[in-house]
Amino acid sequence: MNPVRRTAVALAAMVLLVVLQAAADPTGLLALVGWQGAELRFDLGLWPLAPYLVFIPVLLAMTWWTTLRAGNRFWTHVAGLVLAVLLAQAAACLAMTWDPAVAGWAAGFVAAKAVPAALIVALVTRWLGGQRNLVGHDAGSLWIPAAVLAVAAPLLAGHWWTGAVYAPGIPVARIDRGFTSSLVAMLLLAVCALPALRLVRARVPGVLGGWIAALVAGGAVGVVQGVVGFMVDGGFRGDIWPLMALYVAVADGLAFGACTGWMVGLVAVALDRRRVALPARVAVAATASAGAVALVLSLGLPGIMPRTGVDGAKNPAAPAMPAPFLRADGSIIADGDGNQVLLRGANVNQLVDFYQYDSALPVVRPLTEVDYSDMASHGFNVVRLNISWSALEPVRGAVNAEYLGRIKQAVAWGKQHGIYTVLDMHQDGWWNGPSPEDVACRPGTEPMWGYDGAPEWATITDGAPRCQFTGRDISPAGDRAFQHFYFDTDGIQTALAQTWGKLAGEFKDEPMVAGFDLLNEPGFGETAPVTTAHQLGAFFDRAITEIRAAGAPQMVFIEPSILWSGLGFDTGPIPGFTDDPNIVFSPHLYAESITMDRDLGIPPIVGMERQFQLAQRVADSYGAPLWSGEYGYWGESADVESRMARYAATEDQHMLGSAYWVWKQACGDPQNGVGSTGNGLMVQDCATGGDAAPQTVILDHLSRAYPMRTPGKLTSLAAQGPAFQLAGTTTARNCGLKMWIPGSAQPAVEGTGVTDIKATQVPGGWQLAACAEGAYTLRSK
Repeated sequence: MNPVRRTAVALAAMVLLVVLQAAADPTGLLALVGWQGAELRFDLGLWPLAPYLVFIPVLLAMTWWTTLRAGNRFWTHVAGLVLAVLLAQAAACLAMTWDPAVAGWAAGFVAAKAVPAALIVALVTRWLGGQRNLVGHDAGSLWIPAAVLAVAAPLLAGHWWTGAVYAPGIPVARIDRGFTSSLVAMLLLAVCALPALRLVRARVPGVLGGWIAALVAGGAVGVVQGVVGFMVDGGFRGDIWPLMALYVAVADGLAFGACTGWMVGLVAVALDRRRVALPARVAVAATASAGAVALVLSLGLPGIMPRTGVDGAKNPAAPAMPAPFLRADGSIIADGDGNQVLLRGANVNQLVDFYQYDSALPVVRPLTEVDYSDMASHGFNVVRLNISWSALEPVRGAVNAEYLGRIKQAVAWGKQHGIYTVLDMHQDGWWNGPSPEDVACRPGTEPMWGYDGAPEWATITDGAPRCQFTGRDISPAGDRAFQHFYFDTDGIQTALAQTWGKLAGEFKDEPMVAGFDLLNEPGFGETAPVTTAHQLGAFFDRAITEIRAAGAPQMVFIEPSILWSGLGFDTGPIPGFTDDPNIVFSPHLYAESITMDRDLGIPPIVGMERQFQLAQRVADSYGAPLWSGEYGYWGESADVESRMARYAATEDQHMLGSAYWVWKQACGDPQNGVGSTGNGLMVQDCATGGDAAPQTVILDHLSRAYPMRTPGKLTSLAAQGPAFQLAGTTTARNCGLKMWIPGSAQPAVEGTGVTDIKATQVPGGWQLAACAEGAYTLRSK
């Protein structure tokens, strides 16, 4: 056996793998260490350099140590190399954030890179590393190290085991998930740790043996959680979600083991050598006491651990607001008169500052009052009005008065027609700049159009190529621009937060502005989840602070990153990122539409129906209502109607509102591509520039009956066309019930607990008003 040769081979293989991946992967998404072609910046602190100055040294040091101590056997070597990659990621993210909880959690996000890299390096080492000497060791102490791992879990849970993956019923070692869940998960960790310790420590000596055993135990717990999730979360329902959930659970478990397993190794070695200051029985008592403390905390005893949202989000009472303003009230959107409000409508992109790829084709269609009267005739009561930072603030620090006037005019038209406005700071691909003519795209990427978003003064790319990989949202230049935004280079994040304060101040007295959507589909930058959870939450908190300082009381709509639109789920900002209760969680529910799985031709990762369940789970972690800011865009496939029908039925089942993408889309809109029509609900004929036949198949579903406003809270809802049935409950008599019913025929309805029913004909249908008391029902005859 030649350990020098073996470690040299492993180090050489790891270095070569890092270099080859960086050269072959133009985006950095698949490589252990990405290089997107951007210039290195030495003037911004450690975050731009962390992948090189922190990740690589830690990776190589751990590769050397794990090869030296665990490299005799292939499977222990693989596990040790996985540990090396995860720890390198945790160290790099710690250098970026100085937040150990975020850094440890982020380690799991490279599990899919760590495992194949470990397999490759271990195989090369076994092939070229020389003769092996398989020596056995005494497994030593087992019970106390296993107990240490189990007890550490709820006390050091950080951000592990949070998010949409962990359905109720899955055992999770988190204090905020309650006593039973914590106890079962701790027992599960201990049970998995015992055989892992026995197997690994008999083959890998010292601290590393216990450390690798903790890694293996964490992964094994993830497998169990995935199996339980399969049973409690509906199994395969036309999608492959159980497999994705299994992967996430295993990745969390591996990251937990990687970041806490050193304690297991130290305790095991100390007990083996009898050098611990306290007798073993005292150590046992201390471990048991710490476990008892963790379990007591999980009960949420007053003054010890106040119960919060599922993932620890605070849930203070809603602030006092003027009655006309909508507000987040627990899990629903409500008005000031005790009514639940459903906001249903469409996106309007006719004020967006898009890139113009053809000077003969306008990028947007004119926005007029007719658009609002037409939308109202379909029963829409909300517009998500897409606006562009580049048009609002083309010169830093100065809001463009003309563009602001156009926004105010749109809000006024909406108010005139009973339509609320959600102001959405829209972006796609960060900004509207296209690839320069002389761009040199790396293999696998291609030149791209610009799209929309930030002004040029807020776009910092460090020379990364403006080239796209599979689509606009994966671009070295765009990713680097988002990275700079998240880390507030040159104060650009601060600038957008301040701009939100200025804009919100203009509408602080307008109750028909339902709220502010802070940033459309935020990009993932280069280091998710540091960017997509930690830094995104920091931006949201900063913008909310500016909005409240401006005196604007409206709801704030927060979105997860673009990964949700592409995968059907994501983490979202870390719960607790703000203590403002007037927020709404607003993912874009594009499952089975523009998601990555459809592009790849594989089964849906998340099915259309399941996406509502996952989104609600995350909304609950914030203690916030759920509202989908975009959905649809099913293209020209033959099953558009069936998909729309499924979406509508599930939306009703969950009693939610949303905004369809999109009302109108011009032929020159870069998102439209080059075609014969401008795709939207109201279609444009590109040959004439005029209107083509609208998408009546979709409009018929969007225009179905629904309660715009219901006393108290809805408990059930179903509708198709003018036919509907609903139920609700209210604590006091309330005459705020307001229904939209399409069609020319006067609706005939019946119900219980509902009186003073009055139907008024309006363009496109009827509005029905009534009073309700107690538990009530209403349905069409």
